[in-house]
Amino acid sequence: MRGRSPSTPTCRGTETRVAKVKIPNPLERRHLVEKQLPADRARAIADAYLAEDRSIEAIDFLKLAGAADGLAELRSRALAAGDAFLFRAVANAQGRPPTRDDWQKLGAAASANGRERYALEARRQMERGGD
Repeated sequence: MRGRSPSTPTCRGTETRVAKVKIPNPLERRHLVEKQLPADRARAIADAYLAEDRSIEAIDFLKLAGAADGLAELRSRALAAGDAFLFRAVANAQGRPPTRDDWQKLGAAASANGRERYALEARRQMERGGD
């Protein structure tokens, strides 16, 4: 507790300040994902990632927080952007496999946004009939 005033709030037994959630380094992230975090702490970490536009890294913490609304928002954002990588990761976390209609929407958005690789992937998935 060196260098801090006694009145500075911290999370239980750690030096992490409550007021601002720090994005964990990769090793800390792995450990946090593997243990049961309180939902509010997991959501705060997810929000910190989202504030830094690091959606992929936020997914695990949204899932741990039980934040179905946050995952649904990311799914919609991925579809609108034509981002197949983000879309698959969110669908996986939700336990909701992509539908043919999802792939069709994603493919159209990917083409419109110049993401030809993702548009091609969407067409392949539509031909296969799923994920």
